[in-house]
Amino acid sequence: MPAALLLLERNLLIYRHTWYLLLAEVLEPMLYLLTIGVGIGQLVGHVPGLDDHGPAGGIGYSVYVAPALLATAAMNGAMNETTFNMFSKLKLQRVYDSILATPMTVYDVAVGEVCWALLRGVLITLGFLAVVGAFGLVHSVWILLVVPGAALVGFAFASVGLAVVTYLRNWADFQFIQLAMLPMFLFATTFYPLGVYPRPIQIAVECLPLYQSIQLIRLPALGQPGTALLLPAVYLLLMGALGLRIALPRMQRLLLH
Repeated sequence: MPAALLLLERNLLIYRHTWYLLLAEVLEPMLYLLTIGVGIGQLVGHVPGLDDHGPAGGIGYSVYVAPALLATAAMNGAMNETTFNMFSKLKLQRVYDSILATPMTVYDVAVGEVCWALLRGVLITLGFLAVVGAFGLVHSVWILLVVPGAALVGFAFASVGLAVVTYLRNWADFQFIQLAMLPMFLFATTFYPLGVYPRPIQIAVECLPLYQSIQLIRLPALGQPGTALLLPAVYLLLMGALGLRIALPRMQRLLLH
């Protein structure tokens, strides 16, 4: 682990000079919040069945959407690092060839990159959380659980991204990632409650990792912490462990042969 932390330190030193790139990743969820959460929210009004606040019952639509975008920010921040950025390091910059000439192992590289991607996802989430607070969309002190929640989301998606990048052959293959991520973003209760779907679709949505990530963030953000958080937490831990289990042997073959 100490060797893996050296790789984390290396990435921190690099991003010390390019920190503004993290701010750029805060911009995307902020635009969704403004256009859909606030804009369309003026037409939607309140989301019923989640709380008893508001003149028509339910919670404000922008309050409902904001935690989902926080979870999405953690997901994208972590997975972009272990897919897009790592692909460049693997195929173009050949960064790991020089790193593995040191006492560091492939395991150290994998753990170090996952730790950095996790931290990156948390930093982006914290940046967007500041935006959410500035818009007055924080209504519960339990929203502080967003930080460990974002770390868990980051771990799960960073580990899966690490496995995915070992299968990518060229930049065109990134279209397959978008083919999976975009529908998941749209259907995983980001903008609509689960109850709007027929039961068979609800079951499919509940299996999506982004849905579980949103649950982990949304419930405490709405002031509803409790045992319901256990399922998404276990789901994401197992997802991250499985991602690492697949990624490590494939990285061994990719980097040492």
